[in-house]
Amino acid sequence: MSENTDAARANPILWQPTSDVIADANLTHYMHWLAQNKGLHFNHYAELWAWSVDRIEDFWESLWVYFDLKYSQGWTVPLVTCTMPGAQWFVGARLNYAENIFSRMTDERPMLFYMAEDQGLVEYSWQQIYDQTNRLASTLRKMGVRSGDRVAAYMPNSPETIVALLAVASIGAIWSSCSPDFGTHSVLDRFSQIEPKVLIAVDGYQYGGKQFDRRSVIHEIQASIMSLQKTILVPQLSADAYQTQVDLRDVVLWNDVLTQAIPEPALSFEQVPFDHPLWVVYSSGTTGLPKPIVQGHGGILLEHIKATVFHNDLKPEDRFFWYTSTGWMMWNYLVGSLLSGASIIQYNGSPAYPHMNVLFELAEKSGMTYFGTSAAFINACIKARIHPNQIYDLSKIRGVGSTGSPLTTEGFHWVYDNINPQLALESLSGGTDLCTAFVGGVRIQPIYAGEIQGASLGAKVQSFNETGQPILDEVGELVITQPMPSMPLFFWNDPDMKRYRESYFEMFPGVWRHGDWIKINKRGGCIIYGRSDSTINRQGIRMGTSEIYRVVELIDTVADSLIIDLEMLGRESRLILFVVLQNDMVLDKTLEQTIKQKLRQELSPRHVPDEVVQIKQVPYTLSGKKLEVPIRKILLGMDVDHSANRGSMRNPESLDFFIEFSHR
Repeated sequence: MSENTDAARANPILWQPTSDVIADANLTHYMHWLAQNKGLHFNHYAELWAWSVDRIEDFWESLWVYFDLKYSQGWTVPLVTCTMPGAQWFVGARLNYAENIFSRMTDERPMLFYMAEDQGLVEYSWQQIYDQTNRLASTLRKMGVRSGDRVAAYMPNSPETIVALLAVASIGAIWSSCSPDFGTHSVLDRFSQIEPKVLIAVDGYQYGGKQFDRRSVIHEIQASIMSLQKTILVPQLSADAYQTQVDLRDVVLWNDVLTQAIPEPALSFEQVPFDHPLWVVYSSGTTGLPKPIVQGHGGILLEHIKATVFHNDLKPEDRFFWYTSTGWMMWNYLVGSLLSGASIIQYNGSPAYPHMNVLFELAEKSGMTYFGTSAAFINACIKARIHPNQIYDLSKIRGVGSTGSPLTTEGFHWVYDNINPQLALESLSGGTDLCTAFVGGVRIQPIYAGEIQGASLGAKVQSFNETGQPILDEVGELVITQPMPSMPLFFWNDPDMKRYRESYFEMFPGVWRHGDWIKINKRGGCIIYGRSDSTINRQGIRMGTSEIYRVVELIDTVADSLIIDLEMLGRESRLILFVVLQNDMVLDKTLEQTIKQKLRQELSPRHVPDEVVQIKQVPYTLSGKKLEVPIRKILLGMDVDHSANRGSMRNPESLDFFIEFSHR
């Protein structure tokens, strides 16, 4: 791999924690607690991290007491087996995720702040959300929803969606969500696998000042998923926004649920095993349907309270924001931050409408103390040449988080120059697969430009070379060599764990291979260079190439296709679709727009290619697989001979086009 210019230059220290910051950091408090209660003394974060991954049972078990987590029944041992996959955590324990969220309930602070494009900032108390959750849970029980049933949500980032998740979790039912900008094809590929009993959906949404009616999608979901018995509809659009009349069956309106339900005197919480499924999230691979990843009550509880308290340094007085949609695991993470006792801030709409400063305006209005975003948004701010701290008071922001793709050195400098020079910029990286960041912020250590501070507690992250040996100061495969509680319990409809093993453990048996390139230096800092496989990562939401192909290749004029995501640290992300056309046809603007529109409608606006290019043939291996990873490496400027093996190809001459294309 050619060295990136950002990574090659000496990384200056951009931020150094003061003695007051270190003394007040949650990591420091935890180390004091370990010294007083466990007789464990650590002078540096590196020592604490080493203990957390070498004595994983002791580390994860300590969190129950330190955070005063709620459970109705204890466990025999913290970890039955340490193998991956198959680690069994806290067998015998019984608990409920939603109960632990509401255990942080207080009258002193609001639970959440919410703003949408078409309305001002609204504040919700813990009691308001608790009451609505109780009413919805009562309604779901009357609809026949029981522990283990699935409830699917086609909902935006709104308070109603949080109420819905907490109500579903309180029953012990299983949650799954898609953002309403997902098209019919994407939604059905996900929800049809889990056979939900109830659908909770909006009739439409607003984005960028435009309204989008989604009732036709809901109609197709109802027609295609036979397990659905009821739909709870959350109206969002005014009457004049409806363009067609679509009949929906078995519908109950959200407001009727809240006004007509007879709630229990107190919200009851089904006590479930530690590994009882909490939700199903989706991460696409290069073949087949999206992976329906099942994560459990206990694993998510431990991981999210650890991550948000220790690595985002959240305290009850904080106001935590992350710009996200319900189709990205950062929405689940945002909800999980409530375990810290902090208030959360939700924004529903475009981050660039009506202007590029809208999220910074929200920060000032809401008193935001932590601003979570993506590297793509920061890059967009750089291009727009905005200077938000010259317009808004952003002095309360003490932390900024960036994820979704690698953040460049220029991005680091922009944050400090244009938001707040005193804040801690925590670039972090993880994945839907564990629903967390396993490298990220360490509030008691300095921050270097272009560098993630280190591996998270309990996450034994290493960089492996091709032979499976750990390496330092070299780019290698990101692996995790010890189990973590939030790792998937299983994939839905994968009884023999075949697809699960193929997804993470095929390259290095017994070791989790995540699919990212990473370089770890001697001080523990790291740099993520992007995906090492062909999965498409757009604004943090991953889409499998197979999903793209199924849509594109149904177009009559398209004979074959190859999709390549050129995301990599130090260069602008670019998604290129290469197409082979039928009968010597020539790609024109009309066909290009048809392809893009089809992908926009059937999959997601985020996964529309930046460019469509006509080619004569798609490169294939002798066994008939498209050469996605080798072509990606070639287009990223890597050595051709080390990227592709012509001897294993059935059409080696097809490489010539891409070699020439890489030099344009």
